[in-house]
Amino acid sequence: MVRQNVARRAALIDAAIEVLAREGARGLTFRAVDAQAEVPTGTASNYFASRDDLLTQAGGRIYERLQPDPATVADSLSGPRNRDRVAVLIQEVVDRVSSFRSGYLALLELRLEATRRPELRAVLTGHIRADVDANVRHHLDSGLPGDADTVVLLYLAMNWLVLERLTLPDVFGEEEIGRLVTSAVERLVP
Repeated sequence: MVRQNVARRAALIDAAIEVLAREGARGLTFRAVDAQAEVPTGTASNYFASRDDLLTQAGGRIYERLQPDPATVADSLSGPRNRDRVAVLIQEVVDRVSSFRSGYLALLELRLEATRRPELRAVLTGHIRADVDANVRHHLDSGLPGDADTVVLLYLAMNWLVLERLTLPDVFGEEEIGRLVTSAVERLVP
């Protein structure tokens, strides 16, 4: 029987994200999720039909948690519409994504799993495509300089920068990361 307690389900999915980030996809078991969530053994199996179901729901939840709050979105619409403003906004995104370290690392694990699991691939593809499309729309609608390709190229470059920051933090120091964000914007944004 799959349970419907929404708060408990969210807590279990959040625990699954932490397990994925710490132990990888192979370490994601119902027992590990129960231990991470500090609930009785067997709880996760009452909420998810299968491990695939848990992986798929974790993929969706990461994107929910990465969304900026309404104040951040409103702030992005204020101020000048120039290259300097783009640099500030991109730095905010890099910092926000980097601050959810476990979510980003779990997403990397899920991306690898998605190469073997078509349902998970479909979920991640949908979320990531929607995220890219929303970023392009927001950028174009806000009147910031650059076109759709500019946004996609920044998205691709910043994802790898975040990957370096979270997995091998000694490759680039924090000051260098800020400089690289600014440099990427200066080179990609007209």
